Amino acid sequence: MLRKTFCAALLAATTFASFNAAPASATPTQGSGVAWDIVEGLTTEIGPRLAGSEAEARARDWAQARLQALGFSDVSVEEFKTLAWQRGEEHARLTAPYRQPLAITALGFSVPTPAQGLKGELVYFPTLAALEAAPEGSLKGKIAFVDHAMRPTQDGSGYGPYGDVRRKGPTIASQKGAAGIVIRSAGTDSHRNPHTGATVFAKDVKPIPAGAVSNPDADLIARIASRGKPMSIDLKLMGKPFPDAPSGNVVAQLPGRDPSLPIILLACHLDSWDLGTGAIDDASGCGIITAAALAAQKDGQTLRTIRVLWSGNEEMGITGGGGDHYVKVHGSEPHAVAMESDFGADKVWQLKTTFAQANAELVDKVKAALWPLGIVPHDGPTEGGADVAPIIAHQNLAVIDLGQDGMHYFDLHHTPDDTLDKVDPIALQQNVDAWTAVLKVIANTPEPIASVPAAEGGE
Repeated sequence: MLRKTFCAALLAATTFASFNAAPASATPTQGSGVAWDIVEGLTTEIGPRLAGSEAEARARDWAQARLQALGFSDVSVEEFKTLAWQRGEEHARLTAPYRQPLAITALGFSVPTPAQGLKGELVYFPTLAALEAAPEGSLKGKIAFVDHAMRPTQDGSGYGPYGDVRRKGPTIASQKGAAGIVIRSAGTDSHRNPHTGATVFAKDVKPIPAGAVSNPDADLIARIASRGKPMSIDLKLMGKPFPDAPSGNVVAQLPGRDPSLPIILLACHLDSWDLGTGAIDDASGCGIITAAALAAQKDGQTLRTIRVLWSGNEEMGITGGGGDHYVKVHGSEPHAVAMESDFGADKVWQLKTTFAQANAELVDKVKAALWPLGIVPHDGPTEGGADVAPIIAHQNLAVIDLGQDGMHYFDLHHTPDDTLDKVDPIALQQNVDAWTAVLKVIANTPEPIASVPAAEGGE
């Protein structure tokens, strides 16, 4: 018995020691270099940066100081006013046929429920199309629940159609008479983390309270709905829009040898949602473009000026974001190419371009520069990004998309899990290397980079 007791005690002590040692080995990998320092600094020293908030204002000051310290010139904060939104108290629970708490978050531009909450019948719709097919007035006084089946894709293509549940669902529900709406989050994880994000109420449509539940909670609601029993919900969402909120862009540049040539524009967005610290969305993008711009000029000035735009209010920019304001301030200045990093920090795997046929040789040089990194060209339209789309449309610019691996992006997107530990320093640096390779080609070309009218398309 003594031997058994001693062995048991030894095993317990060993197990305890091993357990206590776990946190050291579980410490997230620490990166180095400009990109990592920006992501780490922005998420640690500022944190969540909701558009229009005091935190976003501090982030602008932080960005201005950081870019100046890194040697950028003409660093400026370009402020603007916008319609923004602030979060309030939020909770939800099913009250019938089974009492169940729900993990919920309000959607941006949701209006508040009554202070005592909104109680009513919860009507299940398996798809957005099913909600659209509901008879007018059929949801009067009720709360709609809209399900969907978003799945991970490497290029993130599922976000367009399935994200419409968030973007359009609240308007449609209101048109059907609903008092509120709850949706399955536009995300691909199985964690109990709801995904926030902005919705858009169409003109002349009454805004209603709108929230998203986590995927496990949506699964629960779907299972209960399949039992055919009426459902009821108690919903409290106190977030609300507020007009004339202060936001702003931070713009800086590295001058080229020939200031007469149209510039190369690189963009990211400085604001973030408020549930996490905005590490992948989009502190990583700001780190990537800034580090790449500096690396491209490490051995001397590029021929063309490289400008960086850390855009304000991208997340709620449907009401007037940093990209629109950039055009108001800089729309008359000649640009050549626009690029944006706003899809996390996983490795770049594909290249898409939109160039005029006259620049086919330049595109071939870009492709050749990326081959050693295993990045291959793909057909299809370029997206540019929300923060460069206005200047692209305004000047018919050439566009380069460096597509990152999106298989896990929507596990984290707009959730509390968007934090620094999710950023892989090796993958982050691969992004910088890819952007640098492209910049060394396009920022050093003396040949004219032709405009690309939307109807023309291009390479």
